[in-house]
Amino acid sequence: MALRALYDVPAPAKLNLFLHVVGRRADGYHLIDSLMLPIDWCDTLHFELRDDARLTRHDLGDPLPADDLCLRAARALQQAAGTPLGADISIEKRLPSGAGLGGGSSDAASTLLALNRLWGLDWPLSRLLPIGLALGADLPFFLGGTPARVSGIGETLTPVALAGRWFAVVKPAAGLETARVFASPQVAAAVEAARIAGFSKAERRPSDGAGKPGESEPELEDGFGRNDLQAAAEALCPEVSRAVAGLHAAFGNSRMTGSGSAVFARAGTGAAPSAAMPSDWPAGWSSRMCRSLERHPLASWARREA
Repeated sequence: MALRALYDVPAPAKLNLFLHVVGRRADGYHLIDSLMLPIDWCDTLHFELRDDARLTRHDLGDPLPADDLCLRAARALQQAAGTPLGADISIEKRLPSGAGLGGGSSDAASTLLALNRLWGLDWPLSRLLPIGLALGADLPFFLGGTPARVSGIGETLTPVALAGRWFAVVKPAAGLETARVFASPQVAAAVEAARIAGFSKAERRPSDGAGKPGESEPELEDGFGRNDLQAAAEALCPEVSRAVAGLHAAFGNSRMTGSGSAVFARAGTGAAPSAAMPSDWPAGWSSRMCRSLERHPLASWARREA
């Protein structure tokens, strides 16, 4: 029996455990080297099949832009597949915007995976990845299904096995626009430093990024790397500095994710976090104790070709 609906489809956030800006292409896209993992802070999407090719979106929380990444992803897949089918898409938005958590990209990736199933396309991951990359640099990661070392503009993924761990995540009231952060002088200086250094040993991709479970964990424990966008974000949004200081005081470490403004801290690897999340954040801030995911919840929804 053909599917008519898919409910409670998760779209998890991501953290950049480090993010190095290592170059810039002639077309203006920045080249990165990052270690990314999904966490259990999620938006939830619902999909109902339409037979009239229409694509509609219903916001179950705060209103989204009229033509958001979900609709653009659905339209791109519909056109690529030449399908006469459509969908009603409902979104329960829980992830804050302008946070560097990848919420919009994750929603779009879950849309591609869900419609691939709802429309009976059964496309392999290799056919979905180019569609995702054309929509945004974070989409290949969310489609890939595992924690990964990410390079290029986001299209090159090397799966990394990481044991589950706790992260304290806080997002200030103010958000940040990715393009504005990347356009800052601090990021330009990081690109120039990488060019002069010829990419330091620490910034090169490991020869065996797939590795064994736990292989990359020393990079997390010894403070390996940094976020090259953090200084620029702090200059644009002083609240980022306050979040960094607050989490460092509680957990002894902190770092911004993506282009901000959200900040995270490692909070332990056991059954419970090592300390409580601070509760004295200013009004309008969002905070959550999150668990990392060893696998994206929809990782099996697109075939991996041998």
